[in-house]
Amino acid sequence: MADRLDKSGRELLFLAARSHNAWLDRPVPESLLHELYALMKMAPTSANGSPARIVFLRGETARARLKPCLFPGNLEKTLSAPVTAIIAHDLQFYDQLPKLMPHTDARSWFSNAPAKAGETAFRNGSLQGAYFIMAARAVGLDCGPMSGFDNAALDAEFFASGELFPGQQVKSNFLCNLGYGDCDQLFPRHPRLAFDEACVML
Repeated sequence: MADRLDKSGRELLFLAARSHNAWLDRPVPESLLHELYALMKMAPTSANGSPARIVFLRGETARARLKPCLFPGNLEKTLSAPVTAIIAHDLQFYDQLPKLMPHTDARSWFSNAPAKAGETAFRNGSLQGAYFIMAARAVGLDCGPMSGFDNAALDAEFFASGELFPGQQVKSNFLCNLGYGDCDQLFPRHPRLAFDEACVML
């Protein structure tokens, strides 16, 4: 693929995009969340394992379940967001590998190696979480990713029963608020490391 994103595309995904803490009173259509996932799922993961599992919280009942898991500083910005996504991963993602990588017995690489499976699920689930943010921006949504919550409490509330993802062992990673950000309430952008501070050429 020789094409390159033009300036507007780079601004949408990286240069002008910001992490938002305040939201406009504007709903997010369900169809847009489907569009987001359709983009996200196409990006690469190890052995095509696709361990990410996502719960989109939209209604008041769902928010009431999330509220006790949030740290105080993250309550207002989360409860006011049109959508909050729980970005999680399935520690037994390998059960899907016969479908996702049918040309080889990839399931056997992980099924009897729980430490390897857990490490792979977390790494690739995190990678898919980053894809999630880029895909959300690509469909015109603003994001507010964060890790200020009690993972154990959230996992007990949403995943322990197995109701949402039957037969899977799902663990939360981070949260990502979604919607249309209020740009008037953005903080000044913080600096980033220069190339020579973060990169080495060998």
